Amino acid sequence: MNSNKFRLDLTIILVLILLCIVSSFTLFELQPTLSGLAAQTQYMPRQIMWYVLGAVVIAVMMLLDYDRLRQLVWIFYGIGIVMLLMLFFKFPAAIINEANGATSWFILPGIGSMQPAEFVKVFVVIALAHVIMSHNEKNTVRTNKTDLLLLVKLFAVALPPMLLVASQPDLGGFLVLSAILGATILVSGISWRLLLTILGIVLGIGVFVAILSFIFPNQVGGFLQETIFKHVESRFLGWLYPEKYPDSSYQYRLGLMAIGSGILLGKGASNFQVSIPERHTDYIFSAIAEQFGFIGSAIVLFLFFILIYRMIQVGLESNEPFGSYLSAGFIGMFTYQIFQNIGMSVGLVPITGLPLPFLSYGGSSTLAYMIAIGIVLNIHSRTRTFMFETQK
Repeated sequence: MNSNKFRLDLTIILVLILLCIVSSFTLFELQPTLSGLAAQTQYMPRQIMWYVLGAVVIAVMMLLDYDRLRQLVWIFYGIGIVMLLMLFFKFPAAIINEANGATSWFILPGIGSMQPAEFVKVFVVIALAHVIMSHNEKNTVRTNKTDLLLLVKLFAVALPPMLLVASQPDLGGFLVLSAILGATILVSGISWRLLLTILGIVLGIGVFVAILSFIFPNQVGGFLQETIFKHVESRFLGWLYPEKYPDSSYQYRLGLMAIGSGILLGKGASNFQVSIPERHTDYIFSAIAEQFGFIGSAIVLFLFFILIYRMIQVGLESNEPFGSYLSAGFIGMFTYQIFQNIGMSVGLVPITGLPLPFLSYGGSSTLAYMIAIGIVLNIHSRTRTFMFETQK
């Protein structure tokens, strides 16, 4: 016997509502502290508007069978690549926006800025899940050859958007896509022996290049510095040596001051004594910690833990492998972004421009995350439950 009635994951919905309240309240309290162009925008009402639109998106996603995404996957993927190519070639120039040395946004009349990379993350998750599903359906007998072929397919799908995002330059977006790729590879069924062998080879090459850079610092080290590490060098140096590189570590030092000053219970609502650039986006966690201290920060972390935990359960309980692959990709996406954003706020990792899901201000990011959650809720609602396990 099985039950096919519609099921709604109230835990995930409750967590989203609570995160929306935290985000809206924090943005409202931050508004008087903003200056320049940032002070001209009322962020709290706009964030609520994005949440409402996100709720509509979730409702639409719930009406569809998530398996139908496989029929549209390459259309979504193609749209994402085209948008990234438009940013790469800066065409058309009239709608391209460049800020802080990065070309990552479109300016759409009547709407505002839109960051394609946020939606591309979702499209890549769907594409990778589809590739794994199709490959495993055709190759029921697993061999090293078929596993290697699947690995090549996954990299072939993920690398184009990864490289285009990295060229903007957007290190944070590149790392999120890498986390998505890694998460889907782990659940794809590829032999662990093959994965560990490839990992060993990659690490060996990395060690070899590192040794060469020490032996030939002007040749190899200079080449790496001018190509691969040119954009991220200052951030790493500012993170490792904040006193030596005060300009590069400016946000890093202010973030630690704000979080540390919150101590256990915080300074109280709207009591901000540390001014941090882009605090309503990348550094919103520091605002929560300064107002409500360790207790408030721990509550936010607990909400994220519950969200990820429920997503893992949805993936494990899914009757369809495609649903499990989708869940794994979104778990990788959310887990890395949460770790990276909070980690850079407390000084665990270097700074990258990544918003904190559902808390940082941003229309593109909020809508993209809502699409992802809508798909996860869809997977949960269409998972059949059985009275006897053998009836699956």
